[in-house]
Amino acid sequence: MNPIHSQAEPYRLCRCRKTGFFSIGGKFPRQNNQIPSGFQNGADMVKISDSFWFVAQLRPQGLERARAHLQRQGIEVFNPEMLAVAKRAGVQRQSRKPLFPGYIFVNFDPAVPGWSAINSTRGVARLILSDPRRPQPLPSALIAGLKQRCDKSDLLAPSIDLDIGDRIRVLAGPFADLVTTIDTLAGPERIGILIDLMGRKVKTSLPRDQVEKLY
Repeated sequence: MNPIHSQAEPYRLCRCRKTGFFSIGGKFPRQNNQIPSGFQNGADMVKISDSFWFVAQLRPQGLERARAHLQRQGIEVFNPEMLAVAKRAGVQRQSRKPLFPGYIFVNFDPAVPGWSAINSTRGVARLILSDPRRPQPLPSALIAGLKQRCDKSDLLAPSIDLDIGDRIRVLAGPFADLVTTIDTLAGPERIGILIDLMGRKVKTSLPRDQVEKLY
């Protein structure tokens, strides 16, 4: 599997080199931002199919630009976000962060000519495809699962059905990406976990909205 991630990313997209499929766990020449045939221009998105989702890599600081120009072309996009907690000047603040920094999901039908124009859309570096001649979409269950967890603004909802012994992944903070189990329920807003530090089990607690339940 070929991981696609960044240091700030709590999740990873992994692409199998053999099949080209994804799972969680050079510059292109500039062209005119033409509207791919089969897509409509304007604010109304064209719902193609939940089976035809792909990953596009973004240029640095290119998320908002890419989202605006893709939507202007009538291409549906999906950029799930999570609430991250950062401590500044001794004060903890919550902010929205991309679940997959540097990437955006795009929905198009590879059978409709013109989709390659996505590569030259402002803010987009390239579509990540194992074979550009026969694009393989992401597994539909991956996108469906993410969408079920997100609200209308693409914000990932925190797990609320947590219990002692559940396996969880920490999404933010100094223990981001740590996989462990719930040791105690420390209250309605926090959970207790055990962390292995230098061979010793140390108890700590985390806000519920900083963890993701693993199934």
